[in-house]
Amino acid sequence: MQWSRYYEDAREVARLLTEWSVALDQPRHRFVVCSGGGPGVMEAANRVAHEAGGKTIGLTISLPFEEKPNRYVTDELNFRFHYFFMRKFWFAYLTKALVIFPGGFGTLDEFFEFLTLAQTSRISTKTEVVLYGRSYWDEVLNFQPMVDWGAISSEISRRSTGLTTLPMRSSTCGLT
Repeated sequence: MQWSRYYEDAREVARLLTEWSVALDQPRHRFVVCSGGGPGVMEAANRVAHEAGGKTIGLTISLPFEEKPNRYVTDELNFRFHYFFMRKFWFAYLTKALVIFPGGFGTLDEFFEFLTLAQTSRISTKTEVVLYGRSYWDEVLNFQPMVDWGAISSEISRRSTGLTTLPMRSSTCGLT
């Protein structure tokens, strides 16, 4: 039951982003919802973006338990990868913002890869990162001991990088 809230919240975030993007006057600079193309929260984001009239990207991976992308990924924007490193590269390469919902090891792997690329200056643009679901992320992540031990830069800690956690169903979730 707890996970279903994230599905609905992902739909709302993707709807807001897609409606904002579609309303832009400059089609060359359109922003597109991109996900891993799988089920669950990924499907929720692709689904509502599709329903709102936007195109959606699916960066799928060849896995034994995920045979095909969710049906809401725009056909010509479905990219299937064999290697995780290539998939993560394309997630990071053109990204303007990341909204990361609670997930498992795959989500953490992609999140940490992105932080590593940012810390080592392999990403040339400043990208906003939003960790959605404060109660989940506050339990799962604590970067301060890594900063204290000198394992990571203090810039990567949540306090100084702009990593944001949002409460679920926040009334301040609108875009301006």
